[in-house]
Amino acid sequence: MKFNTNNNLYTVLYSSAMVIVVAALLAFASITLKKPQEKNIEIEKKMNILSSVNKAQDIAGASNKNEYVESEYSKYIIESFCVNLKGDRTDADAFNTDLKAELEKSEVDRNFPVFVNDDKGARKYIFPVRGAGLWGPIWGYVALNDDFKTIYGATFDHKGETPGLGAEIAGIAFQKQFSGKSIYDDSDNFVGIIVEKPGGTPGNKNTVDGISGGTITSKALENMVFNSLSNYKAFFLAQKAPLITDTIQ
Repeated sequence: MKFNTNNNLYTVLYSSAMVIVVAALLAFASITLKKPQEKNIEIEKKMNILSSVNKAQDIAGASNKNEYVESEYSKYIIESFCVNLKGDRTDADAFNTDLKAELEKSEVDRNFPVFVNDDKGARKYIFPVRGAGLWGPIWGYVALNDDFKTIYGATFDHKGETPGLGAEIAGIAFQKQFSGKSIYDDSDNFVGIIVEKPGGTPGNKNTVDGISGGTITSKALENMVFNSLSNYKAFFLAQKAPLITDTIQ
């Protein structure tokens, strides 16, 4: 049977067939790529957690980057769990807890992840942070020493901050400033980390230099760290209490 290609019926049938074929190909591609995409997201998250405690630094030379990150994560992250605003542990899975989704829940139902790093007996506690930048979400991880006030390391990233300006929060030079800073002042008040204009208060344990030309993103990051870590204040207090008791004894 020969179709008249100038007939409207032919056009409709041909268009419908093309739509079905393209839809099938897209569905197949989506299913095929889903697992690799999910794995990439998992590896990136593990890499960011490790970066906050200066681990997995040799990834550039790894023959299989996924295996390398998995190995480093298993070696250095010995525990993970979630806590609520009261500082009590919950049953939620820390790694698969979406902080964005948690913040949309009522306060009593929120879960906040904690990741524990152990390196030759020295423990660091890693906390995810998330907020809104100038052009989109910003996020990262802040690692504290076991005094629960001194920052050991931090890593930050963004979705769409301005290259050369706000995007510099993802740069090593900016992130290195956080090491050794304290989220509590001399009176033991929780203050987070204040991001000032470059050269603002040299030597202040609660401040870091902001990004020249990226003031809005800098202050957004300051708010992100303060708001995110505020959710753990009860947890910090509960962990510091045994340390204070041991010191007194």
